[in-house]
Amino acid sequence: MFPGKTITQLKSLIDEKKVSASEVKEYFLKRIKKYNAKLNVFLTLDEKSEGGVPLAVKDNFCTKGLRTTASSKVLDSFIPPYESTVTTRLKKEKLLIIGKTNMDAWAHGSSTETSDYGPTKNPWDITRSPGGSSGGSAASVSAYLTPGGIGSETAGSIRQPASWSGVVGLKPTYGRVSRFGVIAMGSSLDCPGPLTLNTEDAAYLLSIIAGHDPLDATSSPLPTENYMDEMKKRKSYTIGISEDYFEGLDPDVAKAIEKSIEVYKKIGFKTKKVKLLSPNYAISVYTIIQRAEVSSNLARYDGIRYGNDRTTFGTEAKRRVMLGTYTLSHGYYDAFYKKAQKVRTLIINDFKRVFNEVNFVIGTPTPITALKLGEFAKYPFFGELMDKFNEPAAMAGIPAISIPVGLDRSGLPIGMQLMGNYFRESDILNASYQFEQETDYFSVIKKGIENYKD
Repeated sequence: MFPGKTITQLKSLIDEKKVSASEVKEYFLKRIKKYNAKLNVFLTLDEKSEGGVPLAVKDNFCTKGLRTTASSKVLDSFIPPYESTVTTRLKKEKLLIIGKTNMDAWAHGSSTETSDYGPTKNPWDITRSPGGSSGGSAASVSAYLTPGGIGSETAGSIRQPASWSGVVGLKPTYGRVSRFGVIAMGSSLDCPGPLTLNTEDAAYLLSIIAGHDPLDATSSPLPTENYMDEMKKRKSYTIGISEDYFEGLDPDVAKAIEKSIEVYKKIGFKTKKVKLLSPNYAISVYTIIQRAEVSSNLARYDGIRYGNDRTTFGTEAKRRVMLGTYTLSHGYYDAFYKKAQKVRTLIINDFKRVFNEVNFVIGTPTPITALKLGEFAKYPFFGELMDKFNEPAAMAGIPAISIPVGLDRSGLPIGMQLMGNYFRESDILNASYQFEQETDYFSVIKKGIENYKD
């Protein structure tokens, strides 16, 4: 009865009393226990709490009374005394936080290999990475260990694992979803968001977690929309195509994106060539600003008030702290950090200009499909290279989504990205929903679930 059912479908079954919440919970717990040893998705399970549809939550969201590690041994035994706003709102809607998922330690990475608890495996091929840093949540949804998950983005950490794991991943506008209770990586960049089996579930979860939060001064006071209703309205949009977002793509990825553009033309969307700043600028800007914010945010972990001491920091965390401290130091602040902020403003203004002409910019979250585990070690800036096409949206703070659009020659998922204007999540969800209705995502999500039959 349950295989492949979405969050909204399972919720309806529970509400109509066709199944009990405990039956649904036990079904997914059984699947988690069956496959978790193979995939290394969950670090902590909550088998005692009751609720409705189970969700996987990335382990950088504080959950009161439930261990939260950010996949670092620094916080190996940390039990938060408070709840993040995102998980508070989910619980209020009777959704069950069934467990906390593996991630790159402190969210530093794009492969989930920097986790102090070992890498998560890609459900499509366990010799490969599911992406990161929200790799655990993406893999949980892909293998149907849960029908949905919550991740967080700083520069692609929802969209990139969604692409590599073959699911839907939505990055909201910065400030659309509260960061309160999320263990910070880059405070001016971090965005919580959903990973799901379809667009409707993404809209449903966003409708719950979005909105102003008095506990987060960076959360937007702008009202939210009825995302589920707006999603289903038949609308026509103009999609912007920038050549710079098609450079260096794997041929299979490029072919899939071109095919997706043709699908949108068939639906009735218009296309227009646009010129944006090269994504390469965003790599440099992100590297400087993110490292600077990391060095500030990790300074609190001194082992005095809570957690273990700094000797338990992993190599990647140490590397980022050192580089961030350097860029903020006397004599280098103006040359690096201040200049990066100026270029960030140029990127923001560039997107604003283009969104006067088009509704979206199309592309892909990552230039290639899932890499083998261990490839990460070959690249000191692996995350920046994998997130080249994600970082501009992150630096500008605009919303973006990754949806599955096919498989490559090795049978691995390919993701397509739509970037939209500020606080226009409803437009992005609408365009994704229309694509889904036309193609069923080329059955990618269904094939992923079929790989993990009961």
